[in-house]
Amino acid sequence: MTRRAIWKSIADSLTTDIAGDKYAPGDKLPTEAELSARFGVNRHTVRRALQDMSEKGLVLSRRGAGVFVASKPADYPIGRRVRFTQNLRAAGRSASREIIVLETRGADVREAEALNIAPGDPVHVYEGLSKADGQPIALGRSVFPAARVPDILSVLNDVSSVTDALARCGISDYTRASTRLTAKLATPTQALHLRLRDNAPILRTVNINVDPNGVPIEYGHTWFAGDRVTLTVEL
Repeated sequence: MTRRAIWKSIADSLTTDIAGDKYAPGDKLPTEAELSARFGVNRHTVRRALQDMSEKGLVLSRRGAGVFVASKPADYPIGRRVRFTQNLRAAGRSASREIIVLETRGADVREAEALNIAPGDPVHVYEGLSKADGQPIALGRSVFPAARVPDILSVLNDVSSVTDALARCGISDYTRASTRLTAKLATPTQALHLRLRDNAPILRTVNINVDPNGVPIEYGHTWFAGDRVTLTVEL
């Protein structure tokens, strides 16, 4: 009779713990050293068990942080009205953002074309990290024509929602004029922010949002962690 591999027994035991709610989605598992002591094996054996669980989508390894129970992917609709906070709240998730960059600079050629301004015209740039239930799910960059929303950077310091910031700047409604979706591999910087391995799969959206008069007010890029978000298209 063939003896069952020890690492498989460890993987089964941890999977049972997860199924029994000992560890909830997003929880950090004990360290390799702690698991080695618990099961009386070396770290290599524990690592093999965790690798198997990762391949099955049960856990996620975050560089420098540890191994976490995989969360259910957040549904994120892509339609004419895309609102990060509202979308996640509708799915029963808590939404938060972390500011990475707030700056004013000249528009490059692509930004100028998207916003219908001249290259070099001043634009306000907001880059941030979006989270669902405290877990990073997306990096975003929003570029706004400075002449149309001159105070938006100071407003974004006070509110975490781009929608709320635009409303305070006099734009109470906006719609998505176009969206392009592309599969990419995470750069080292993106992987660090999203707690992914280098070259992990991510999804990039590029969009142009317009005000009720059809005037472009935001040119945005969003890079989603591929295993944490399910993008759905609303027709």
